[in-house]
Amino acid sequence: MIGSLRGRLLSKRAGFIIIDVQGVGYEVAVPTSAMAALPEQGVEVFLHIHTHVKEDGIKLYGFTSGQEKQVFNTLIGVNGVGPRLALNVLSSLPGGAFQEAVQREDAAMLSKVPGIGKKTAARIILELKQKLPAIAEVARDAVLEDALSALVNLGYKKAEAGKAIEKARKKAGAEGGDGTSIEGLLKEALKELTGHP
Repeated sequence: MIGSLRGRLLSKRAGFIIIDVQGVGYEVAVPTSAMAALPEQGVEVFLHIHTHVKEDGIKLYGFTSGQEKQVFNTLIGVNGVGPRLALNVLSSLPGGAFQEAVQREDAAMLSKVPGIGKKTAARIILELKQKLPAIAEVARDAVLEDALSALVNLGYKKAEAGKAIEKARKKAGAEGGDGTSIEGLLKEALKELTGHP
């Protein structure tokens, strides 16, 4: 199974992209949120991949974050929700909007997604309400670990790097900043470590 791809972005079309990995072009279906976050053609990209195997072939689905991939995998575990419908959900309700709709039990919001009726919306809420917070927590912990590892690789001691990351995360939360992405955390943590505002 293909779990991730790193390569040059060859083309962007409606709903899918092609990534060149050492001369092989992989066609990857992506949600509109991922499409908007991708760079221009010719630039290297990295995507988390879900490989979907069917009798008539293999299809790749790509995501810019591990959390988005986990939400997708959880969604396709719901009875009656296939990969295409799960992709519609992530395209129509990007970021935390989907998780919010599930936590608020907002079936009307979910029903606005093409292909989802009231029954499917109710089933998604029932099956995912307890699972999604756990996914968000695991993803947050993974980002903290990655940020810590990056700072240690830059030569900082683990203890001081850990303190800087925790300060950066709290500061971002208090100020409404970016404390969920590794880039945002590293930027703020480095400010703490170097003493630059």
